[in-house]
Amino acid sequence: MTDSTASRVWFITGSSTGFGHLLAKELLRRGERVIATARNVAQLEDLTGQYPDRVRAFTLDVTKPEQIESVARQAIAAFGHVDVVVNNAGYGVTGAIEEVSEAEFGPMFQTNIYGLIRTTKAFLPHLRERRSGHIFNLSSIAGLVGSPGWGLYATTKFAVEGFSEALAGELKPLGVHVTIVEPGPFRTDFLGRSGKLAAKELPEYTETAGKAREYFKTQSGKQQGDPQKAVEAIIAVADSPQPPVHLLLGKNALQRLREKLAIRQKEIADWESVTVGADFPEGK
Repeated sequence: MTDSTASRVWFITGSSTGFGHLLAKELLRRGERVIATARNVAQLEDLTGQYPDRVRAFTLDVTKPEQIESVARQAIAAFGHVDVVVNNAGYGVTGAIEEVSEAEFGPMFQTNIYGLIRTTKAFLPHLRERRSGHIFNLSSIAGLVGSPGWGLYATTKFAVEGFSEALAGELKPLGVHVTIVEPGPFRTDFLGRSGKLAAKELPEYTETAGKAREYFKTQSGKQQGDPQKAVEAIIAVADSPQPPVHLLLGKNALQRLREKLAIRQKEIADWESVTVGADFPEGK
């Protein structure tokens, strides 16, 4: 490991479980420094106990703007700077769009969209002034492909995609990288503790969103994706001198995106005359 790699400081939201916890553990194992955050810092004791000199733990609920600002300041002060920001906190609600109440999807929007935006903005002045750094925003294949039963979750992840692509363009001249992580199904607790099912269930959606409900109930722990390999991929991107803006993870995600692109290309070709015909005639 090079000295520059060893000196990096990573800030990670949602560090208590899943990708966030595994990433923190792997980074610390490699000798890097981590600022781990979670709503319940007691769940970070395995990190702070084993690596007291290289980890700092902070209570952070990303739905609380004032807490984000305070923790960001403390995080920068903890080691003098932050090199990598990982917006990992998030969860999904499963159900047809008509079934999911605002009381159910509202907190998900606050976490997955507003929390991510606010956390990013809290660190932008620091990264901009340093003219270096890397932001990882956790999206999903659901941020690229909308599927029945995951519509409102997909809405949050499509938002992450647009936000991050624009941000990448704004920060590139300033020496700050942005990477959107787009996993398919991985064996985290996304279908367990971290996921939620809409309370309302309508029989009319049994053959569409109902299949997503069944998947939610039966596939936890059976997903093809290996979370350890996912966090190693994230670190490899952080180590790269030319990191990608999009990091697709898992065969399932790759297959689903290729299927969507094929359908989209056909739609574009089939309707091209209508598309170009929507403009004023040339010269007008």
